Amino acid sequence: MSEGLAQAAYIVAVLFFIMSLAGLSKQKSAQAGNYYGIAGMSIALIVTVFGPDSQGLAWIIIAMVIGGGIGIYYAKRVEMTEMPELIAVLHSFVGLAAVFVGFNSLFAPPEMGLINPSGMDAENVIHLVEICIGVFIGAVTFSGSVIAFCKLRGIISSSALKIRHKHKLNLAAIVVSSMLLIHFVEVDGSIVALIVMTLIAFAFGAHLVASIGGADMPVVISMLNSYSGWAAASAGFMLASDLLIVTGALVGSSGAILSYIMCKAMNRSFISVITGGFGQPSFVSGDIEESGYHEVTAEKVAEMLKESHSVVITPGYGMAVARAQYPVQEITEKLRAKGVNVRFGIHPVAGRLPGHMNVLLAEAKIPYDIVLEMAEINDDFSTTDTVLVIGANDTVNPSAIDDPNSPIAGMPVLEVWNAKNVIVFKRSMNTGYAGIQNPLFFKDNTSMLFGDAKVSISAIAKAI
Repeated sequence: MSEGLAQAAYIVAVLFFIMSLAGLSKQKSAQAGNYYGIAGMSIALIVTVFGPDSQGLAWIIIAMVIGGGIGIYYAKRVEMTEMPELIAVLHSFVGLAAVFVGFNSLFAPPEMGLINPSGMDAENVIHLVEICIGVFIGAVTFSGSVIAFCKLRGIISSSALKIRHKHKLNLAAIVVSSMLLIHFVEVDGSIVALIVMTLIAFAFGAHLVASIGGADMPVVISMLNSYSGWAAASAGFMLASDLLIVTGALVGSSGAILSYIMCKAMNRSFISVITGGFGQPSFVSGDIEESGYHEVTAEKVAEMLKESHSVVITPGYGMAVARAQYPVQEITEKLRAKGVNVRFGIHPVAGRLPGHMNVLLAEAKIPYDIVLEMAEINDDFSTTDTVLVIGANDTVNPSAIDDPNSPIAGMPVLEVWNAKNVIVFKRSMNTGYAGIQNPLFFKDNTSMLFGDAKVSISAIAKAI
């Protein structure tokens, strides 16, 4: 394949990636967006493998077959509830790949040819800086993604790590890494300096994510997505691959924009996200009497729903765990057939992944037009007869508004307590993923329906 044809194919691949991002921005076009992404990646892989600079074709194909087989195996086995963990693992792979590319570029540098008038090899200096920056970003992405995976998987606590002078430690890591970069360039590629900087970056990335609490993990996943994009772009610079640079920049910038949007929705500082500074230790309010909740039966909930004119369903991660979206769809159809106005209220960080709940509802064939974002539905709760809170906890917690000492203070939440009746589906009275008690459970207009959400909702559907 000629160089000209390869470059033309890369331009087509980039166009497909841009179309993919555009398609994924809306639910109705998300499937087409996925197909565009698949097409773009297929073109990029084929052109790269069979391009003019390709070597060791047999080894490349063997690696692709092994990697593709592993990917297909886990993609078929993974549940939607495990998707955040899978994405965190995939981000870690991108980061680790950037680290390997950086070290490989040091041992086997590309051909240099641009010399400046002073006699220094300008292109070599630029390449060394690229290696340092690429390895640093990749190492931060790798270790941060591993910690995110462990938190989402429950291997380590989801609460924020709190150690003294943590911000000073982060600053020290950046300063020392910058000094190592200068030394690395001055001595024309010190392997010791690069190794030390890589170890610091590993610790830095792990500390950044460990310092963020469970309630903010969706933002962390989005931010790691951005980091993985920049890691891919840095690998593109090291490999002199225009396609990898552009693709990484697309992923990095789109992830950063999504993180910024989510931070605004949560009333968080974008800079604080980047520095790992907004996570706080779990806080449990001491002025709530846990014996003051009201329990209700599925049959009673069915009667309340049939008597309602307006119903809002607010799903959370618990719905995903119970795979309750299908009986929820059944209830929705039955109530709408009776003339009840049923809508869904989705918090920007519902679940543990941006858009997690939207995907689950789309999977169950819930109509797009009744799935509303928090800003669209919040003012309507005061005129709503019944709200079903299915597996949500922190996103419907009034402490965000009422308690300035709460870790989620200032975060916009779904104000479900303004409705006439609130039904909360939970297995027990345990706190949510962020480890924060929820005063909603003890309000006079709130009733608790305990048990597996899928079983409870199926019983309600049957009673309706």
